[in-house]
Amino acid sequence: MNPIDYLRISLIDRCNFQCVYCMPEGADLNYVLRELWLSHGEILSLLKGVFIPLGFTKFRLTGGEPLLRPGIVQLVDEISHLPETTDLALTTNAFKLEKLAKPLYDAGLRRINISLDSLQPETFEKIVGPPATRDLTSEAASKYMRWQQVWQGIQMAHQVGFDPLKLNVVVIPGVNDHEILDLAALTLDRNWHVRFIEFMPIGNDALFTTRGWIDSETIRQQIRNRWGLEESSIRGNGPADVFKIPGAKGTLGFISQMSECFCDRCNRMRLSADGWLRPCLLNETGQLNLRDALRSGEAIETIRDRVGALVADKPEINFKMRESGTTGAYSRTMSQIGG
Repeated sequence: MNPIDYLRISLIDRCNFQCVYCMPEGADLNYVLRELWLSHGEILSLLKGVFIPLGFTKFRLTGGEPLLRPGIVQLVDEISHLPETTDLALTTNAFKLEKLAKPLYDAGLRRINISLDSLQPETFEKIVGPPATRDLTSEAASKYMRWQQVWQGIQMAHQVGFDPLKLNVVVIPGVNDHEILDLAALTLDRNWHVRFIEFMPIGNDALFTTRGWIDSETIRQQIRNRWGLEESSIRGNGPADVFKIPGAKGTLGFISQMSECFCDRCNRMRLSADGWLRPCLLNETGQLNLRDALRSGEAIETIRDRVGALVADKPEINFKMRESGTTGAYSRTMSQIGG
């Protein structure tokens, strides 16, 4: 296995969207009370006293929607300026990014992933679910305005210097799979990385039937038939297989967690907003409650030893767990995990 040096940190389990693959409509979502979130001080204490000494140098801030977390810019500033941080990234739906892109960039953030599952406002609305109107202005809550707000956030991120941008696309049969070529075309004249992600059965077993996903090779073949496709020399920190359309400025990534096992390339652990450390998105066994450990006064050295043991015991293969979402085996939705 690769060295485990990459920590995904969920800052919040709430979101201003309710995407069908993350927070299915009608799901009984029990949000964590705010006082149960890891505080910024606790996150920094864990990074400095536990994770960095164990060799973690790459960090990603996720959610829910991390831009809903109060003080996000200050936290980015503090993590980005830790001497040991070699890479800091953030995943967002971009709804609040238009105003926050420059402050985040000025705070030291350089890499950003944006969820953009459709270029069609009508399809986008179907995917992101009913508006959480308390988080939107009356104008933005009106029909089809959310796509425009997201697109403006993407444009602003590009303008302030996030280069390249990564756009994440979860491909859902019968919903947005007809847009594969349009989304791939975004890479032709922009240095953008579009990443197609196979739809996973976590917390959405009603939508995920016997074959609720399209394998990456089928998507690649569509693109290959239209433009051709070649392997790219660009590689990221994640599990994507990277290609490019010949002559394109950007690249196309394929994250194939359903059809192709990439456990041997995994280098990450996940920390939830309420302080649970889990070794794998697909495996809930062996989790550690770091929030309770901190708040009970457990010595940071003891916490570090327990986390080190969990890192050492990280299973080499969790691929066989990928179907468990259809059986209700997962106790949390993707938004609650920080996926």
